[in-house]
Amino acid sequence: MTVAAPYPIGTPGQPWGEAEKAQWRSRQRRQRSYEADVLGAVERLRARFDVVEYGRLDYPPDHYPLYAVRSRDWRAALPAVLVTGGVHGYETSGVHGALQFLEHEAADYAGRANLLVAPCVSPWAYERIHRWNPHAVDPNRSFRDPSPAQESAALMRLVAPLRERFLVHIDLHETTDSDESEFRPALAARDGKPFEPDGIPDGFYLVGDSEDPQPEFQQAIIAAVEQVTHIAPADADGKIIGTPVAAPGVIHYPVRKLGLCAGLTGARYRTTTEVYPDSPHATPAQCNAAQVAAVRAAIDYALAHR
Repeated sequence: MTVAAPYPIGTPGQPWGEAEKAQWRSRQRRQRSYEADVLGAVERLRARFDVVEYGRLDYPPDHYPLYAVRSRDWRAALPAVLVTGGVHGYETSGVHGALQFLEHEAADYAGRANLLVAPCVSPWAYERIHRWNPHAVDPNRSFRDPSPAQESAALMRLVAPLRERFLVHIDLHETTDSDESEFRPALAARDGKPFEPDGIPDGFYLVGDSEDPQPEFQQAIIAAVEQVTHIAPADADGKIIGTPVAAPGVIHYPVRKLGLCAGLTGARYRTTTEVYPDSPHATPAQCNAAQVAAVRAAIDYALAHR
């Protein structure tokens, strides 16, 4: 039997206090640039889209403006689509897939749908390739009122006036090897719980809403993505990350109960993508393309089944 080594911060069995969170924060290092990677790409989109600054994160000495990109020809009569990326900043293809969709695919929906895209919800975590914000809070468990995460609260304010007008919301994520090596052990340590290894699925999958699963919608996305990259199989117990598989490549969570971004709107069609960038059978380009294929398939299905 293999016993996982204790996480290097905190005392096993005791939740973190402010001292442990500060120690964890001191270990985080900037590894890439939000300004160069995201803001630069958003600037290049200004000629074709409206760009909205919907908030600002002040984490001294760092300050991050939050931007969303929206259709310039926004019309109240058209269905609205929300695309979110980088809620977990370390999940790279969510950010770059959203930007790639805007750059190369979004024009196809002009006059057919109103698009609102928030490509990088968590820029501090994007730069540090981490899951949490600097307060050791997971933004993707924080879409509730009041929100404990500034990132989530800002997006909630942006979406609030349109919340019930969205037809589609697709939230772009990844499941990585570092989930098992770093983020889940850190979560267990933070909460004073034992870490229980679970394994990482090899391939793309979706997380639908258990309260309204929309199975045909989910399968339309799976069918599109499997033309780009492979779909994660169920494990020997018929599960993906400990959750029973509802259909090939699809599991369900109660997204609103868990405070997940996918529960942010009243959209009829909502889902969370999960790309596996550490697979030996996938490249970064494939991961980005899988996110784009998922977005296109989600919009196309929803427009055809309004």
